[in-house]
Amino acid sequence: YIKKYTLLSIMLLLGTISNAQQDPQFSQNLFNNIAINPGYAGSNDAICATALHRSQWMGFLGAPTTTNLGVEAALPMLRGGLGLNVMTDNIAQNEFLGLNLSYAYRTELVGGNLGIGVSVGMLQDGVNGSDYISEISTDPTIPTSNDKASGFDFGAGLFYKSEKVYIGLSSTHINEPVIESTTELITMNRHYYLSAGYQHDLNDKMILKPSLFVKSDGVSSTLDLSTLLEYNKRFWGGVTLRPSESVITLLGMHLNESLRFGVAYDIPVSEISNAGSMEFMLGYCFKIDYTKVVKGFKNPRLL
Repeated sequence: YIKKYTLLSIMLLLGTISNAQQDPQFSQNLFNNIAINPGYAGSNDAICATALHRSQWMGFLGAPTTTNLGVEAALPMLRGGLGLNVMTDNIAQNEFLGLNLSYAYRTELVGGNLGIGVSVGMLQDGVNGSDYISEISTDPTIPTSNDKASGFDFGAGLFYKSEKVYIGLSSTHINEPVIESTTELITMNRHYYLSAGYQHDLNDKMILKPSLFVKSDGVSSTLDLSTLLEYNKRFWGGVTLRPSESVITLLGMHLNESLRFGVAYDIPVSEISNAGSMEFMLGYCFKIDYTKVVKGFKNPRLL
């Protein structure tokens, strides 16, 4: 218990000294595109909502817990789609909130559809300083009371999707917002993302879905190499390799035509920690026929 607490405290201290914030890590990135790429909005020709909840480094005191809710919809009258993403990230006494609205202009391209998107939003960071215990009570870098601040956020992205292939390229926190308070809480690093995937029909029952996901802030990068196998368009399972960090198992199923559920478990392979991470996903989609024309109506007064 003491070792776990000490390790987490050191990591938090390093984060305070660097005064920089990384985007939270997820393992089911295939279902979380709207969170990092506004060009994804409207790509499903439906109204879709996806929620993810992640418990990082389970067993550590004050370990990160992250929840993300993304909603996106195709709106032909706007020649594209709209999206909304809300994310909360809690670690020890620190609470982070991100709220972003996105729009993507969609156009046909090479047998598929390309979305060109932008996002604007607000980021808020807060800390419960009264819970910190410091050996130096006069340390100006450690807040002694509750402190919150917010800043403006901007992102952009491209997302191409066809029947078999998808490719996404995006950047979050392009303006690198500084969220200042009495203690200048954090600076958001600009992040760059690349996502790509392919769907291969093995037979009439099984579909192979290899994909890759790259995240970078220009200094450090993470790479996810994933392979999913879907059976009968209902069940899926697979594995993701995150080199030098973890091996991730993925399982899920379509509960019905509109609702799906997934779970991921990170198995660490680094020497930093042997604590695993658990992540749950719930998604819902429904299509709207915008071409349907109301031919008439009935007035209840005439019935």
